[in-house]
Amino acid sequence: MAFVSLAIIALVAFASPFIASAIPGKPVPETVFLLVLGAVLGPHMLGVIHVDAEVSLVSELGLAFLFLLAGFEIDPKSITGVEGRYGLATWVVTFGIAWLAVRFTPWFSVSHFDGIAVTLALTSTALGTLVPIMRERSLTGTRVGDSILAYGTWGELGPVLAMSVLLSARTGIQTLVILGLFAVVCVLLAVVPSRSKRVGSRFFAFVEERADTTSQTFVRLTVLILVTLVAFSAVFDLDIVLGSFAAGFVLRYIIPEGNHTLETKLDGLAYGFLIPVFFTVSGAKIDLTAVASRPGLLVGFIVALLIIRAVPILISMSICPATRDVSAYGRITVALYCTTALPIIVAVTSVAVNAGALSQDIASVMVAAGAITVFLMPLLAQLFYRVVDAAPVAAVAEVAEHPSDALDILRAHHDLASLLAREHELLTSHGHGRVFEGLPTLDTIAERLSAEAASGHIDARIVDAAHLLADKTYGDEVDPSELTPRERRRLERAKLAVREYRRRMLELYAREEAEDDDGK
Repeated sequence: MAFVSLAIIALVAFASPFIASAIPGKPVPETVFLLVLGAVLGPHMLGVIHVDAEVSLVSELGLAFLFLLAGFEIDPKSITGVEGRYGLATWVVTFGIAWLAVRFTPWFSVSHFDGIAVTLALTSTALGTLVPIMRERSLTGTRVGDSILAYGTWGELGPVLAMSVLLSARTGIQTLVILGLFAVVCVLLAVVPSRSKRVGSRFFAFVEERADTTSQTFVRLTVLILVTLVAFSAVFDLDIVLGSFAAGFVLRYIIPEGNHTLETKLDGLAYGFLIPVFFTVSGAKIDLTAVASRPGLLVGFIVALLIIRAVPILISMSICPATRDVSAYGRITVALYCTTALPIIVAVTSVAVNAGALSQDIASVMVAAGAITVFLMPLLAQLFYRVVDAAPVAAVAEVAEHPSDALDILRAHHDLASLLAREHELLTSHGHGRVFEGLPTLDTIAERLSAEAASGHIDARIVDAAHLLADKTYGDEVDPSELTPRERRRLERAKLAVREYRRRMLELYAREEAEDDDGK
């Protein structure tokens, strides 16, 4: 029966990318389809997928690899630097707000497992879930992506550590001792291979020599580190998320510069099989009937996540010296992405249900809310970015001044949003956000836009503006007095669009140059 369930899950995993790509603009991440199909095919509905011990083990390995890759993705500087410190402080504030919110609700008690579980769920960020979504949308390596990692890391790490302390049946001293032993094991697993690498020992030379053979020694070393820390977590009744996350940090310490070949192999193993199993099984645990019977609780939990998690991040980014200059819509984008929650909700509700402190119906609603955020928050961030790019306030002002040209004005602003979206795609379509081989010139931009205009996707006047800016003749060769008011408005929109793209491009290029200098 386990192999039948795994075969169906494999079919779901294979079909999900096709379904996601069939929707224009791909607004729904593949993860959402894994969750939804898991819920429909799971034991609470069609009963095709059975979550037995064998399937659960594979699912937990998927969860472990999800957090391993999330931990490996994080640059330690992003959590220890200025923005990282603000991220930690923001999580502490978020925890305090969540505690007060739960304290004054009649349904939960903050002194028991149920209230603590809800409090932690309200402070979480599904960083492991966000990493593949960020890769799909080319946010990795951008300034917005770096901020998501800085705040999202503490939204993941904070609840994981708090779970180990607050949801443990042991005394506080026993828990601290075990966490201390866990830290020692992590240090040993990190320092021994790293020191072997630096001194050029025969051990690490052997690992590198056999890394691309059938021995796959580097992959096996990674799996050894991961399974060792997960086993430690299981033996001492810690959540496996803690061990998995720590394994990612250990791997990053061993190879701080990264290893493209190893990352490709791990991605193939994790995203090709194990992680889709985890998301599908997570969906199979959702009782859609119980969720449908409590719509108020479902909506209320999502709204609470927005207020308790997103608002403090938005305020923190506005006062943090490292992100104060980030545009308002950039800060809102980060706040929305960091409100995405699922794996931590699955973990804390499982602990509370097993302890008899939380009903399975309430747990299903909370997991469903977390699953909805995986779809809703990235979608809201994407739509918000597009709406702001269209400069709606300016559009309203222009329509009020020239109501007879309302249709043309709205079309011009739509062109502006489309152009910026395609420019962003061009900018980030090379190496997951890394700027490609030097800084693209405005001539390159104009050539790419010409191709888009030929297919009818971008207004020709925007392309004209790009060419004029590329030749640095916009101000010299275009006499505004010779243009109609409609043409002036459209060319001004175009000028703004190209300049905004140039600004974004220079920002990313400067960041890459700084990273290269640090590497040297």
